[in-house]
Amino acid sequence: QVQLVESGGGLVQPGGSLRLSCAASGRTFSNYAVGWFRQAPGKEREFVAAVSRSGGSTYFTSYADSVKGRFTISRDSAKNTVYLQMMSLKPEETAVYFCAAASISGYARPVFTYQYNYWGQGTQVTVSS
Repeated sequence: QVQLVESGGGLVQPGGSLRLSCAASGRTFSNYAVGWFRQAPGKEREFVAAVSRSGGSTYFTSYADSVKGRFTISRDSAKNTVYLQMMSLKPEETAVYFCAAASISGYARPVFTYQYNYWGQGTQVTVSS
């Protein structure tokens, strides 16, 4: 069992930045791929970014096209935490952001919600002036 807790959400102006954190407890977190998803009111949950399990200091990342170049996902195995650094935020990116963990082989970075085994409760990000 893996428990995930997101933090770092809040209100930010358009063009601003936020860093979200996903802290894990339970099984060895470094063995799991971790993804960030977001869900706006009335919309489906969508993929944002994912990071593979870590092999020592090695891991791989993937991003949705809409956030490439602005968002950065990273993981700190010593702290059992995955981060999502978000820059140049847009109003349409207002949503609840969720992190999720997947028990998956190799260095895969799943992009579909059904591929993830564990989910956090979400953190609200509001981009507004």
